[in-house]
Amino acid sequence: MARIAGVDLPKNKSIEIALTYIFGIGRTSSLHILSNTNIDPGRKVKGLDEKEVDSIRKEIENNYIVEGTLRVEISNNIKRLIEIGSFRGIRHKKGLPVRGQRTRTNARTRKGPKKGSIALKKKAKAKT
Repeated sequence: MARIAGVDLPKNKSIEIALTYIFGIGRTSSLHILSNTNIDPGRKVKGLDEKEVDSIRKEIENNYIVEGTLRVEISNNIKRLIEIGSFRGIRHKKGLPVRGQRTRTNARTRKGPKKGSIALKKKAKAKT
C-alpha cells in the first residue's frame, strides 16, 4: 500500500488519479509530478515499487504544499482577511458567498436552510 503525505492511495486506481486523493494535488499537478519522476500515469498504484513511491514522495515534499500545511495556510489567509476587515473577510465572517455570487436567490449552501417566515407567523398568531 502506497502512503504519501499521510494519505493511503487506493491500490486499484491509476497513479495519476490516486495522487489527487492528496489535498492540494489535482490532475495537472499529478501529471507534473509523474513527468518529473518519469513514471507512466497509466500504471496502477499496486504496480509501483518502493523506489518509485519514494521518488514521488520526495517530489511532493520538495515542490508542493499539501495536506495539513496547506489547510493551515488557507485558514490563516481567511483569518487575515477577517482581521483587516476587507470585503471578502466580512463575507467570510457573515457566512455569505465571497466571490460575487447573487444572494437574492440561491446561495443556500453558504447561507444554510431557509428561515421559515410562514412558520413564524403561525406561531405568533397562535400565541395571541
